[in-house]
Amino acid sequence: MRGLLVGRFQPFHLGHRAVVREIAAERSGASLLLAIGSAEESFTWKNPFTAGERFEMIDRALEGTDGGPFHIVPVADIRRHAQWVHYLESLLPEFDRVYTNNPLTRLLFERAGYTVVRPRLIERRRFEGEHVRRCLAADRGWKPLVPRSVAEFLETIEAPARLSMLRSRDSGKAPQETP
Repeated sequence: MRGLLVGRFQPFHLGHRAVVREIAAERSGASLLLAIGSAEESFTWKNPFTAGERFEMIDRALEGTDGGPFHIVPVADIRRHAQWVHYLESLLPEFDRVYTNNPLTRLLFERAGYTVVRPRLIERRRFEGEHVRRCLAADRGWKPLVPRSVAEFLETIEAPARLSMLRSRDSGKAPQETP
């Protein structure tokens, strides 16, 4: 059976890779779905990268990783929490276990009867999307936070300049929390 890891991966960093490796080791070769949440969102401070860019980051970072197969699936939000799990069930192949640290995502899947596992987070302050985005915006100290292949990709799309612009443009906006 398959596991499901839900995240926005903005950007995919070493903390994400560690979680994927831990899940892969636990599942002993069973496939893992990586659902790229908020796939319709891009070019904002909270969601600076497109679904395609996030797919590319994950694909590059997991290339050659033992424990696959890995399947990357962009998933747009429907903004209806009561229907969200059913929506994912209609989009994705069957899965038996969900991996998330997002409290709302955990609640929704538990209510739908799924086993939900909270992956162990490593160095949470260091490997947190918001922190990585701040480092990218300052173009300082971000490369050690992401896999080398992701750093190379972020450079090709000029991510530091994009994040700097987005941080200036979006400063002061209230964050939104969606699964």
